[in-house]
Amino acid sequence: MKNVIMYTDGACRHNPGPGGWGVWLSCNGEERTLHGAEKDTTNNRMELTAAIMGLRALKQGCIVNLYTDSQYVQKGIKEWVIGWQRRQWRTAAGQAVKNQDLWQSLLEETAHHQVHWHWVRGHGGNVHNELVDSLARRAIDELL
Repeated sequence: MKNVIMYTDGACRHNPGPGGWGVWLSCNGEERTLHGAEKDTTNNRMELTAAIMGLRALKQGCIVNLYTDSQYVQKGIKEWVIGWQRRQWRTAAGQAVKNQDLWQSLLEETAHHQVHWHWVRGHGGNVHNELVDSLARRAIDELL
């Protein structure tokens, strides 16, 4: 299996509002970026979409070290999703899980890979995190 480093980020203007996502991939010294946007969304949806689209871009099963500045995504996939599934997509308080469609898509994409999830501080000077943030914001600019 190939080893991939992936950074993802989502952004939103006027949450909810126009949003964008960005991805940086690196494998065997080759780099690739992806970005996209939606007219009416939330920051959390864009964070999830970035991870989904990054994983979907991989053509075969890979070992992926995925870096996100979203604790919502990182904790959601590593800690919360098992309980949500066990409770038929309900939170511990009995409410419907927000963004269930994207969580289910993310689970489908992770099934093809060995994903190691890492949280990085946003706007903390990490070059790749800053890059994906700028890609997400650029996607919003291109949309508007």
